[in-house]
Order: sequence, then C-alpha cells, then structure tokens
Amino acid sequence: MKYFCSSCFFLFYIFIFGQQQPKVDFLHAEVSIVPLPQEKQIKGQVTYEFDALSAVDSVFLDAKNMHFQSVRLNGKEVKFSNDGKTISIKKSFKKGKKYRLLLDYTVNPKQTVYFLGWDDSITGNEQIWTQGQGKYTSYWLPSFDDMTEKVVFDVSITFSRDYQVIANGKLINTEDNSLKDTMRVWSYDMIQPMSSYLLAFAIGNYTKQELTATSGIPILNYYYPKDSAKVEPTYRYTKRIFDFLEMEIGVPYPWQNYKQIPVRDFLYSGMENTGATIFSDGFVIDSTAFVDKNYINVNAHELAHQWFGDLVTEVDGHSHWLHEGFATYYAYLAAKEIFGDDYFYWKLYETLLELQALVDRGDAQSLNDPKAGSLIFYEKGAWALFMLRSQIGDAAFKNGIRNYLNKYKFKNVTIANFLEEMERSSGENLSAFANDWIKNVDIPLAAAKKRLADASTSLSLLFEMEKDLKVSKDTDFDFSNYWNRSNSTKFKEHLVMNYQKQLPDEIINQVLNSEDILVKKGLVATVQDIKVYPKAKIEAFLHEKSYLLIENTLGKLWMAYPDDQKRYLDATKDITGLPNKNVRLLWLTLAILTNDYEGRNTQLYFDELSGFTSPEYSSEIRRGAFEYLKQAFGFTETNLLDLIQASTHYSWRFKKFARDLLDELLKEEVYKDRIIALTGKLNPEEKRYIDTKLK
Repeated sequence: MKYFCSSCFFLFYIFIFGQQQPKVDFLHAEVSIVPLPQEKQIKGQVTYEFDALSAVDSVFLDAKNMHFQSVRLNGKEVKFSNDGKTISIKKSFKKGKKYRLLLDYTVNPKQTVYFLGWDDSITGNEQIWTQGQGKYTSYWLPSFDDMTEKVVFDVSITFSRDYQVIANGKLINTEDNSLKDTMRVWSYDMIQPMSSYLLAFAIGNYTKQELTATSGIPILNYYYPKDSAKVEPTYRYTKRIFDFLEMEIGVPYPWQNYKQIPVRDFLYSGMENTGATIFSDGFVIDSTAFVDKNYINVNAHELAHQWFGDLVTEVDGHSHWLHEGFATYYAYLAAKEIFGDDYFYWKLYETLLELQALVDRGDAQSLNDPKAGSLIFYEKGAWALFMLRSQIGDAAFKNGIRNYLNKYKFKNVTIANFLEEMERSSGENLSAFANDWIKNVDIPLAAAKKRLADASTSLSLLFEMEKDLKVSKDTDFDFSNYWNRSNSTKFKEHLVMNYQKQLPDEIINQVLNSEDILVKKGLVATVQDIKVYPKAKIEAFLHEKSYLLIENTLGKLWMAYPDDQKRYLDATKDITGLPNKNVRLLWLTLAILTNDYEGRNTQLYFDELSGFTSPEYSSEIRRGAFEYLKQAFGFTETNLLDLIQASTHYSWRFKKFARDLLDELLKEEVYKDRIIALTGKLNPEEKRYIDTKLK
C-alpha cells in the first residue's frame, strides 16, 4: 500500500476480505469513464470478459452505491439485483462458455476518488485522483474487493483537454471528443493482469520528465509546471534506483512503463498502483530540502512494490509482510546503493530500537498477524529478510527471490509459498527462522545486534561504548576515545543527540566547525540552552543548506537573545522552507511577536499567517498555521470556519487533528459561543458534526 516512506510516516492498513467466485474467471475489462468534478460524479461503462469454469447460477461484482442504467450479457439486456454493495446477475452460466458483461453506471464515490480544487477560485489547482488500496476501487468501478481476482484492465477517460489524464498502462491514443471540442479521450492499454485495487488514475495540471531505464523501460516523472526547478532534486537518482532494483531482484520490471505522479493532500506518502505510483506532493522539494526530507525512500519503496505486491500479490492480510516488508527491505538496499553501507546499517539499527520498544511496551505482534501495525509489516518485515539473507547467503537468497517471483507472477501467494521457495533454493529447513521472525511476537534482539556489529564497524563501536558506559563509574567518561575512532556521520550524530550534555568541549567544537549538516542538525535539535555554545557559531547555522536546521536555529536564537531578534528575522526573511512552509510559518509568528519589528507590516504578516489555514493550502501547511495561531494569537472567525471545514476533511490524520483542536476550543466558553454563532455558515456535513459536539 502506501507507505510511509522515507520520512517515516507509518501507515495504518485495513484488511477486510472480499467474497470469492472460484468458479468464474474474469479475464479482461474495457473501462470507459467520464469524471464530472462539479458533481463529484463518475459516469462509466465497463465490459468484462469472463469464463465460466463450471456451471454456476450467478455472478456478482462489488459496486458501492452505484446506479446502473444498463446491464447487458452477451449483447442482451439482463435482469440484475443491486443492493448498494454488489451487483448480481442470476442466470444459468454454462461451463466452458465465454461471456461479455456490459455495465453502464453512474456513481458519486463516497471515497477512493478525490476531487480537489474545483470549488475554489484558484486556477490550476484542480485535481482528481484515486486511492483504492486494499478493496476500494469498487467505489468508482464495478470490480472486485478480492485481491485474488486479477484482470487485464484497459482504461479510457474522457475529460477536459486543458488537463493531463494519467492511468495505468501505456497511453496508446488521445483523441478529441467529436461531440464536445473542449473534451479529449485518453486511452490506456494494459497487457498483464492485476488486482483491481491497483487500478488508478490522476487528472491535473502536469508536465513530465521522461527517462529511460537501462533495460529500455520508459520512466515518466510528472510535476506541476510551476515546479520545474524542483524536478531534479525531487526525482534525483530515479533511474539509478530503477536500474538497481531490476539488477538486485533479478527479474525484469513486469509492466510496460513506470509513472510517478504527485498529488495534493494524498492520504499516505505514496501508493504503488500498477505502473503508476501516486505520491504526496509534500515530497516535491528543492535542493536545500533534499537533506531534510527527500523522496528517495518512497521512490524506491513504491517501485519495489511493482514486483512485491503488484506482480505477486498476497492472498490475504495474513501474508501482508510479502508486500510491505519486501518493499521496505529493497528500498533500504537502494538507499545503501546510493548513500553507502553506514546509512543502511544505521537505518536498520534505528528501526530495531523502535521494534524493541514495542516489545518493551507489550505491543509487539507477529508478522503473520493480519491486524499487525505498520511498524511490524514494514520494519520487522525488512528485518526478517535481512536476517534470512544473512542465514542462507546472498546466492541462495537471490536465487530464491527469482524463483518465487517467476513461479507466482500475476498470481497470489502466502508466506508458506515464499518459505517453500527459499528452502528449495537454500537447501535449509527454515522452520526455526519462521518461528523467530514470523510467528514470534518478540524480536531476537541479541542475534540482530550481533549481525549489525559484524557488518558495521561504527555500530560495533557504538555497542562497545554502550557496554563500557554501563560498567563505568567515571563521571568523566572518555567519549573522545570513541569519537576519534570513527569517521561515521551516523555514529557522531547519534552521540550528539543522545549524550550531548556529557560530551567534552573538544567534540562540541568539532561539531560547530564541521561541514556535516546532519551532525549540526542533531546538535541544535537536542540542545536545551543554545547560549552554552559560542553565539557566532550558532548564528552561522542560519545560512546553512538545511531548512530544519534554519528553523530550529532561528527559534532558539530568537528566544535566547532578545536584543538580536530583529537581526535574526532580517537574515531569514526570504526563506520559505520545506513544502510545509516550516521556516515561513515560524518567521511570521516571530515577526508579529517581536517588538517594533516592521510595525507597519504587522497586520500584513498576521493576515498571511492566518490565511494559511485556508483549504486552498495543503493540510501540512494548514496544520502548522493552526498550531502557531493557537499558541500565540488565537483564531479569527475565518480560522474557526477553516477549522470546522478541516474536521470533515477526507484525510483521517488531518481530520483527527482538527477535531482534537475543536474539542479543546469547545471547552472554553468564549470559543464555544463563537462556534455556535457560526453554525449558520456551515454546510450540512459540517453542521451535523458541530451539532454532535454541542449535543
């Protein structure tokens, strides 16, 4: 599914298993849709070809809240039943016969299709995109909530010619609509079957970068025209990642091409739709942001899913590790290829600490638990593969992966299927491995740390230091001995962030004079009193190539040195920061709070900060603005209306944030009265929610 990805958003994955039709094999679908953004509606037609594998008296498709204008079987109208969840055709289907089922329908999807920007005044901000992860494509297309039903989907989409329309497969034709000269039809062809949850489309104002993998596969990286300067840092190393994964996995990329499409306020970090990854435009970054938050991990993770999840798909949630653990592991290998061994092993170590924390809290789960959390499926899954490879060796591991993918391509699998192939390849009995890493809820911590120590000199040094610290009674522990024995940035960053107060001046001075931004970020992020360090050295951090370092430095300097606040604001006035405007939001807040700082502009600065709660901005920007306003200034009427609107947002994370903040405000009589006074300006959904809170 969709990921968390590099910056490590861990996703919640829901599994509800669909019904199966083992006696009917759906083979091909011709899909034609017309999205109507003003009505938030899909008008569609789909023709399915299927074989009756034995005599049956009915077939059905999952279809949520759809209205069917026509249903034809082999060209003839046929009776059907529609209960709002499925459409069923009851008829005598003969064994061995082929059928064509045509459905004309309309639907206003309650989820899965998201219409953004069509009801505001901002031109070029409009988008439509899908997120069908798991079982949700049936909200816009009569299809299959069962992942084991794999179909070749060919999709045609009719929409305004002013936009780009992107879907799975190869674009084989674009044709202007003969009835409306403002409309165009985009036709996409797939040649291999896939589960319907991986069907996707995106519509918006895009242009694209075109690359070609060494194997000849076209790679199409989409971006907003205004972001042309961000294409290189956003998609940096894309071809290298693609070439590496093809080589490392040992099985050719299985689809006709590969596309990556950023969208606004995506529900996750990214989603591995077949040949067409949709991802959050919060990863569309400039070169400075690359050191803070880049697309590398999401890029590699979703690409790895094209093999693990898309080519070979789990039977059900008990085998979800075969998707997320594999994509996480291969993404880490791709990062190792780019950033080196130290990055790889320290990433594993950091996730090992998170997994052990779950064990310590009593929240650990097994890898075959369909209700396990994302940290289990992703990180414990990656660790299981890392340890399996260590046990059986590179050659057996890679051979087993190739055999597994080739044997089950375009099919569905269980964990047992995978282990069988790895046992066959290695000649080993893997029952002990399965008990330790798949069935066991705990983490084999000692074995994991030994493997890291054997592979990484910097981690071996860390474990040695931690052991010495435990037995040392000396308050002046010799950190310099360990610091000077390592050239590892990750090792030094770890020491700075975890032992900063105990480090001698010699080490701190090295950090302050270092060219290593990561270690400097660690220093500023964890220091409690910035005044303990030389003022001029810290001030220099305001000019570093890291938006997170600038943000933390600005905030701490502003607090520590009131007499220099204006100078710090002048130095950072023109910096926006990450896509969430982290530096700008802080700057506006501090500029308003600073006495006599550009007093004539104070209202303009407040209006700018306050305006960022508007629905025209991404949820990340809106959340930051709400938080600063809450802490420093309070909310205007417009802010309150924006907050109520956010409480019905389709993104569950942002919706939860908004609802929690509303709950806080409603505890205060002044805000409660103000919110009551606004109920006449709310739409029905917003008013229903506020009414429930007000009882």
